Amino acid sequence: MLSQREGREAPWFNTGVVDWARIRDSRFDVDRVPALLAQLERRDDADAWRELGWRLVLEDDLVSPAGFAALPHLVHLAPRSAHARALAGRILERAAAQHGCDDLLADCAGAITKFGETLDRHLRSRPADYLVSYRALLAVAQEYHWANALEGFTDDIYELECPHCAAGMKIAVGRFGCYSQVWDGNEEQRRDLRPAVAEALTGTGRWMHQIAVRDGQQALADGIAHLFGAAQCPVCASVFNIADEYTHANRPAACIDRVPSSAQKTGAHASPSHPAGAVGAGPYAAPGTKPSRQGP
Repeated sequence: MLSQREGREAPWFNTGVVDWARIRDSRFDVDRVPALLAQLERRDDADAWRELGWRLVLEDDLVSPAGFAALPHLVHLAPRSAHARALAGRILERAAAQHGCDDLLADCAGAITKFGETLDRHLRSRPADYLVSYRALLAVAQEYHWANALEGFTDDIYELECPHCAAGMKIAVGRFGCYSQVWDGNEEQRRDLRPAVAEALTGTGRWMHQIAVRDGQQALADGIAHLFGAAQCPVCASVFNIADEYTHANRPAACIDRVPSSAQKTGAHASPSHPAGAVGAGPYAAPGTKPSRQGP
């Protein structure tokens, strides 16, 4: 537990709200996480960050209750700590899982909004941890499937089924090519992807692409254009939208919207922060649209 003196020095860390005596970490301890947070507030320590990480984020995409309780503290440290940004992002990437901590997550709504603002400013500086912070921003926007899937497009692989013939295929986007691929025994069949034209992007795809372009991340922008473009099935030759099919299969719709998003009131097509033809023109607001599935 934080001492009264430490609590006064860190008023943003409200120990009256967070009852650490009842919040366990992944090792079922209740005192180690607040001690580590207090230590990291005083000084950066790689070993302390490493221990905190495995106490807050479990294997198999799960988060301990202490992960959500610690989130406001991590957001406080995020402007000056890559470790804090990465760990807060890892927690939010798993927010849609069946963690049983919806009450703790709801209490973090203000901190999550602040984290989005911090990340948006940080990305503009083109930092070394750009991809990690970009993925964290996707998690803030509740685009959990993209936050967990994007790897920077050096050699990204997405598995999905053709919406017309149900053939299982891989979508490759990276330095080795951009194509749909199906194997029939030892025979490979592939078709080149058809990237979306930037002006034709809408909703989440447009928002993601505009941020990458704004920040000079050309490889990321090109990858997003392919990901939100079209693929041709090597088996039946039908054409479909890649992002729609991947979202339909992977977005955790049953677990979504646990934390209200301001942009769900305005929509991603013309939200205050992403109006038509512009990006970053106002206070941060994450998009909240869900692509519709194409095909039968």
